Amino acid sequence: TVVRLKGGDPFLFGRGGEEALDLVRAKVAYEVVPGVSSAIAVPAYAGIPVTHRGRSSSVAMVTGHEDPAKPSSAVRWDELATACDTLVCLMGVSTLAAIAAQLIRHGRTSTTPCAVIEWGTTPRQRTVTGTLRTIAARARQASVRPPAVLVVGKVVSLRHRLQWFEARPLFGRRILVTRASDKAASFAERLEALGAEVVQLPAIELVPVKQNGFFRDVVKEIRKPDWVFFTSPEGIGWLSRMLRPHRKDVRWLSGCHIGAIGPKTALAIEELGLHVDFVPKRFSQEGILAGLPRRLLRGKRALILSAEESRDVLQAGLRARGAHVRTVPIYRTVVPSALREGAGELARGRFDFVTVTSASCVEHLVQALRAAGQGRRIRRLRFASIGPVTSQAVRAHGGRVAVEAKASTVEGLIDAMRRAG
Repeated sequence: TVVRLKGGDPFLFGRGGEEALDLVRAKVAYEVVPGVSSAIAVPAYAGIPVTHRGRSSSVAMVTGHEDPAKPSSAVRWDELATACDTLVCLMGVSTLAAIAAQLIRHGRTSTTPCAVIEWGTTPRQRTVTGTLRTIAARARQASVRPPAVLVVGKVVSLRHRLQWFEARPLFGRRILVTRASDKAASFAERLEALGAEVVQLPAIELVPVKQNGFFRDVVKEIRKPDWVFFTSPEGIGWLSRMLRPHRKDVRWLSGCHIGAIGPKTALAIEELGLHVDFVPKRFSQEGILAGLPRRLLRGKRALILSAEESRDVLQAGLRARGAHVRTVPIYRTVVPSALREGAGELARGRFDFVTVTSASCVEHLVQALRAAGQGRRIRRLRFASIGPVTSQAVRAHGGRVAVEAKASTVEGLIDAMRRAG
């Protein structure tokens, strides 16, 4: 089974008919799956309907790739100029001035609205408007380059009211997503829905901790902890993995009070049928300490399940409040190989925001840049930080925090970038 994948529609300036004839001659069975042509999709993304009641009831699509001034042009500009209300020219950037001249020469008014749309339907989309008399000069002044689509007709005047894609809050922003690969895709999709161009370069990879007996001792103790704290959404999944060799599952937490560092962590726990007793107002270790009354901690046994490199703020704070604390790492973060390989792109690329969702993300980015001999690049990046702790890590390495989420969640981070524009 062979797929010949083409952009737009294969039968509109895509030579699909020629390829189909070859298949017929070769007696090869085939089917055609129609696509959406850029002649329709690109104007739509620029807020220009190719037909519209009272303005356009006909549309023609023509190639602009050939020189309309040559004596034997295959395009009948004399007939085409006034035959249709809307004219869409594909691949006509280099011949824009000649096309406009031919249309005016054959009866189209020089004040007819026009638009040239570059890189349509992508975050790089740019739209230049004018009239048949001015569009070539305006496109040249704006340095419009292929691929671009020319739209000629009264419908272009609707753009100022109907443009929607370029009005998205993050349109044109180039954003680097550094979340772990299993979480990067959903984050990227949400940013792309807001108009951003997203590059994914995960800076975090989670791997098991080396077995050291600490976890086994905790599981086998007769007396369970009074409180179990999770400092990330991943914690409950890693706990489940580590319990299996001991022939146990998350029911081991039955009878324990559970504290989660934030709503995403709480949701991950509750999806397994467990009740979370405490989520702080500020989603950080400091927030947990500020929100839990001392009377609930004094004399209690507390277990913190976290990453191996996790800060010890919660552990020290619980002990200061009279709790008996044990911290057991259940996973660790490492620098992904893709980050080492992509450090050059990070150093060279232009990004409006580099998102960081943990201090570990920051540390790994810095390590990768230094390994690539680009350590100074950290000062030029515009970081979008998920919260104060992550921002502190950025500044510790001389980086600049362009925006910081008010709520330490992905939603808060997206909102911060939207507000920054």
